[in-house]
Amino acid sequence: MTLTARRIGKARLDVIVADITTLGVDAIVNAANSSLLGGGGVDGAIHRAAGPDLLGECRTLGGCATGDAKITLGYRLPAKYVIHAVGPIWYGGNRDEDAQLASCYRRSIELCRADNLASIAFPAISTGAFRFPADRAAKIAVRTVVDALTSSPGVTRVTFCCFSAPSAELHEDSLSAFGSPCA
Repeated sequence: MTLTARRIGKARLDVIVADITTLGVDAIVNAANSSLLGGGGVDGAIHRAAGPDLLGECRTLGGCATGDAKITLGYRLPAKYVIHAVGPIWYGGNRDEDAQLASCYRRSIELCRADNLASIAFPAISTGAFRFPADRAAKIAVRTVVDALTSSPGVTRVTFCCFSAPSAELHEDSLSAFGSPCA
């Protein structure tokens, strides 16, 4: 269920509370670790839902740097692709964590543009085991995606798929500063 929807240019941005592995979008973003070989939280859920072929493809990618993203097929997921974004571990904000988190969102939108994908769903990257402050992360996520959409007009649907109502509220508050409400 969509809690908030905003129109920014040709794109619709939604905030929902849902299981990201159930979404039928072109790509879902995996809040991955640098090995790309699975883990806990969203990462583990995506690997379980996609099946063993996802892990097999991830093994061929040679990992991924913090702040970067790589794309694979979605296998058993309703999403066609998985974009694996490696968010920063929070160390108090003194190790360029904000810029690294923003880069995850920007790189994911860039991969959509490069692969002609129109719809993408993001989890709240780095806010679980990596301990990034959720309010700060929501502001960075929304602002970065809004900015990135200006150079990616083919991306027409962005979903911020939150794991909880409090996370969704933070994303809604951040999104309310942009665009116009959708009916």
